[in-house]
Amino acid sequence: MKIKVGDTVETIDDAIIGEVIKISENDITIEDVDGFEFQFHANELILKQSKSKFDNAIYDTDIESIKKEKDDNKKRTVTKVKPKARHAPKFEVDLHIHHLTDSTKGMTNYDMLNLQLDTARRQLEFAIRKRIPKIVFIHGVGEGVLRQELETLFGRYNNVKFYDADYKTYGLGATEVRIFQNLEP
Repeated sequence: MKIKVGDTVETIDDAIIGEVIKISENDITIEDVDGFEFQFHANELILKQSKSKFDNAIYDTDIESIKKEKDDNKKRTVTKVKPKARHAPKFEVDLHIHHLTDSTKGMTNYDMLNLQLDTARRQLEFAIRKRIPKIVFIHGVGEGVLRQELETLFGRYNNVKFYDADYKTYGLGATEVRIFQNLEP
């Protein structure tokens, strides 16, 4: 069976189910129930088959039961994610030192900065592994040392773009990272 726009598909290697929203050559873009978009090669997806009451060749001629089933199907509604909420980052990492350790006693500024950077790197690697497309790192304003180091860290990844996070939500003290999956097979 050939996959087409509007089909529900499932990934072979991951537990991701979504609706096909775009097909270009051998790449297929799907949107999951949370509104996240993922791109896969056609050979990484399978068409999700829906069970039909006709699968077992048992034909029910009772009109009332068919009407009831039709009404039950109408009552099921899928909650749509609003466009603004769809693009809002769901994953936030607060890098303020008091969130990362109980006490900074005995820690130098270098130790604190390394703890913050290690936390950022681990969370970014986690997001990449779990195919989380957006993540916000809250670093605060300060003198800008952590922000500069984070930009250096993010710059080491080919599949990552970063920019200032939403000013209304975070002010100047946060950086949003967008992770692009499946750039190279």
